[in-house]
Amino acid sequence: MSQHHADHAPDQTEVPSEPALRVKALESLLVEKGLVDPAALDVLVETYEHRVGPRNGAQVVARAWVDPAYKQRLLADGTAAIAEFGFAGSQGEKLTVVENTPAVHNVIVCTLCSCYPWPVLGLPPTWYKSSAYRSRTVMDPRGVLRELGLALPDDVEVRVWDSNAASRYLVLPERPPGTESMSEADLALLVTRDAMIGVAKVAAPRVGGGA
Repeated sequence: MSQHHADHAPDQTEVPSEPALRVKALESLLVEKGLVDPAALDVLVETYEHRVGPRNGAQVVARAWVDPAYKQRLLADGTAAIAEFGFAGSQGEKLTVVENTPAVHNVIVCTLCSCYPWPVLGLPPTWYKSSAYRSRTVMDPRGVLRELGLALPDDVEVRVWDSNAASRYLVLPERPPGTESMSEADLALLVTRDAMIGVAKVAAPRVGGGA
């Protein structure tokens, strides 16, 4: 466990890591040989970063909101409870779920690299991997959250959880008001990736029914 969030935009002076450079070199080689379509690759990354992975986590969150027994299991043993959905495997061997409440707001970071719960959130966003986010979240979590559009009252405690290779974290966001009559499936549509990282809250549905 630790402290909080950082900059939304990557540090423009940041030098890419050696693995990142190798991946980029391999990608360039495959594109040059005509084996990979860059546009198709971008679509694939976009799909797994924003849709497929986060939809898994959203199902978990929605179930916890409507099923108190499941929520209890989730907070007691995130790995086992999430596996009930069939979400497991690499980057998800040890998952701890932390709950946001009106008094406590949790946020996730990985200060050493970019450990991330892939089975429930998909690919990590670029800003999550940036050195700016990783360092500033620990030093000034409230400031980082504010820059990302989330201003928390002074009386709300901010807890920062530092993921690593042995343990990764997922935030269980607060259920927004006005959703008491919504189905589990509709609730899942409200849940965003950023809310499960802790840099945003789940927005209440707009009047008229739409999310």
